[in-house]
Amino acid sequence: MGVIVTPQVAKGIVTVSKKRSAYTRSHFFLAVLLSFVFVAVTAAVGFHAYIAWLLGRPVIAPLSSNPLEAIGVPYEDLSFPSANKRSNLEGWYLPAEHSKRTVIFSHGYGANREESWVPMYDLAKAAHMQNFNVLMFDYGFVHPEQVVTGGVQETFELLGAIDVAKEKGAEQIFIWGFSMGAGTALGTALQSGDITAMILDSAFILSPDTLYYNIRQHADLPRFPSVGLLRLFFPMMNGVSMNQLPYERVLNTSYEIPLFLIHGMQDEKAPYQLAKQVFNNQSEQALSKLWILPDGHHELIYTVNKREYLQKTLSFLESVSAGIHQK
Repeated sequence: MGVIVTPQVAKGIVTVSKKRSAYTRSHFFLAVLLSFVFVAVTAAVGFHAYIAWLLGRPVIAPLSSNPLEAIGVPYEDLSFPSANKRSNLEGWYLPAEHSKRTVIFSHGYGANREESWVPMYDLAKAAHMQNFNVLMFDYGFVHPEQVVTGGVQETFELLGAIDVAKEKGAEQIFIWGFSMGAGTALGTALQSGDITAMILDSAFILSPDTLYYNIRQHADLPRFPSVGLLRLFFPMMNGVSMNQLPYERVLNTSYEIPLFLIHGMQDEKAPYQLAKQVFNNQSEQALSKLWILPDGHHELIYTVNKREYLQKTLSFLESVSAGIHQK
């Protein structure tokens, strides 16, 4: 006996078939959409993880000279541990005649003690000619087996350099820092009572605002979730958390020593507003100074303002030193 298909049954079959077809298409498009979202999320997460990895591992050029060859100043090779003994550091000591005053240069991210784009040799020679001993050293991250920690480990390394200056007989210790080296100096001054004063050029203070400021220089990404992802992956990739950085204390502390903050309004890495915020807290220090240049760029202020830069910085060192001597 055959199956009789009435028009109504046929119509129902067609309707069910269409519904199944539409249902299948909707599932297909949903699967495609979910796949696209998964790929996009995975790519975004992977991108931020890679950036966090790169931040800890800048490519750093080897030393190209030494103080005797570059500026005609005799020097001693140094090797010393960080204050927490977790890294061993190398540097140079340029002794001045019968001087108890020492300038320690604190170089920036992606550089060694020469920091050629400053250039550091010029400033070392200028300070030495003013009868300051000079200590130039490399942060541990110049070695491929160590990573940049944004100031966490670097603070202990700068404390180690301060210990060396004291062992050499320094009674006045000045930190002259650049970029992350200046930010590290600010963090170090929260822990050390041995610093007489600091010159802070293009201070890079690794706050969430600074992190996002740098992200925006390279990609038009939203603050959320970019900042959060980088802060999440940084400890995974580099062993330290950005939460260990005392950026809030740095930005809100009235330091017990004079600070000379130098910054350019065109700085593409460290927003000058943070330097102004630090300076605004220093009203109790009459010798503290702020020099903001409208056309200044990151760490390039000396190269385009050599005479004024040296006059201001050396005058600051001498005025602080004289004030200490008179007490």
